[in-house]
Amino acid sequence: MTPQWDLILAGGGLANGLIALRLRALAPSLKVLLLEAGEQPGGNHTWSFHGDDITPTQHAWLAPLVAHRWDGYEVRFPALTRTLDGGYYSVTSGRFAEVLTHTLGDKLWCNAPVAALTPDTVTLADGRTLHARAVLDGRGWQTSPHLTVGQQAFLGQQWKLAAPHGLTRPVLMDATVAQQGGYRFVYTLPLTPDTLLIEDTHYIDSATLDPARARDNIASYARTHGWALTTLEREEYGNLPITLTGAPQAFWREAQGIARSGLRAGLFHATTGYSLPHAAALADSIAAKPPETAQALYALTAGYAQRQWRRQRFFRLLNRMLFLAGKPDRRWQVMQRFYGLNAGLIARFYAGRLTPLDMARLLTGKPPVPVGEALQAVLKQTPRLRAFHHD
Repeated sequence: MTPQWDLILAGGGLANGLIALRLRALAPSLKVLLLEAGEQPGGNHTWSFHGDDITPTQHAWLAPLVAHRWDGYEVRFPALTRTLDGGYYSVTSGRFAEVLTHTLGDKLWCNAPVAALTPDTVTLADGRTLHARAVLDGRGWQTSPHLTVGQQAFLGQQWKLAAPHGLTRPVLMDATVAQQGGYRFVYTLPLTPDTLLIEDTHYIDSATLDPARARDNIASYARTHGWALTTLEREEYGNLPITLTGAPQAFWREAQGIARSGLRAGLFHATTGYSLPHAAALADSIAAKPPETAQALYALTAGYAQRQWRRQRFFRLLNRMLFLAGKPDRRWQVMQRFYGLNAGLIARFYAGRLTPLDMARLLTGKPPVPVGEALQAVLKQTPRLRAFHHD
C-alpha cells in the first residue's frame, strides 16, 4: 500500500510538537501528521530552560513558543542564598498548543488516541489504520526493565494573588523547607506581578507524592511569604525520571524498530529532568535531513539517544550519590554545595556540557555526604542496580 503520510508523529507532546514545527519550516513539502490523544497538544505542562542550554539558532525558532523570560534566577538553602545571572525561559502548554494549532492546521489531529504502532503504521483507538513511510513514538515516559530511575515528583499550582508578590525572577530551588523524607524544594515562577506558579518538588525513590500533602505544602509556603492566594488558575502534576543506571542498547531493542522521541527515548537531562534542549536538538537533526525510511529514522533517534547516554554518564554517577548516599533528609547538602561553585560551571551543568575540570571540581573538596557511603553509591551493585552493569 502506498503510504498516506511521509511521517506520523504519535503523541502531541513537546518533542513531537517541536519536530512537527521544525519540519514545517525546513521541509514543508513533507506530509507530516501529528496525533494527540487529548483535546489539544502539549497537555498541561510548563517547560523551562536556561539561555545557555540551546544555540542562538534554536532560540530564534523557539521564540514564538516562549511565554515568559527572565534575566536570572535565585536559589535558597539553609546556609546559602544566591542570585545567578543568565536568561531563563518558560514555554507554557497553552502557548505551545496555540502555535501548533495555527501552524499545522489539519495536519494536527486531536482526540486521536493511538492503540498500536509499527515502524510504518499507526492503529487508532477507533480502529482506523494509518500508513506512513515512518512512524515516531513520542507518547511520553514509559517504564522499562532496562532503566533504573528515581523520580522528581512535583505538583504545581498557578495562583492569582490578592497583592503583588514582589519577586522579580524565578526561585528555582528553595530547599529551606522541611525535607519530608527526601530532597524537597519549592520552585516558583513569577508569571505576572500578581500571579505565581508554585511547585512542591521531591526527589524520591518512587512516584509516591501525595497530592493533598503537596497542596498543603504550597498553601503553607504562600502563608510563610505573606502571599494571599485568591484564584487557582491551573494545577499540574508530574513525575520526571532521574536516571541512575541502565542498559541503553537493550532499552532500544525493546522499541522493536520504532523510532522514539522525547521522554519515550530517554531524552532528558539525567539530573534535572529538563527535556526541552534535547527535544530541540533532535528536531533540528531530523529536519535538517529527514530520514526517508522507518529504519533510517529509528537509526537516527536511537543513535542520538545513545550518544547522549554516553555523554551523561557523570550525571548518573551524581544521581546515585544523591539518591543512595547519606540520610534522605540531608541530601539537600549536595545541592547546596553545588550552588556555591563557579557560575560558569553551574551553567555548563544545566547545559550538559561539563568539562573534565568541572567534573573534578564537583568531586573534590569537603564532601556533602559521607565519603564511604558516596563511594558505595557510585561503585557497588545493589540488588536494584545489579542487572544494569552496562552503564
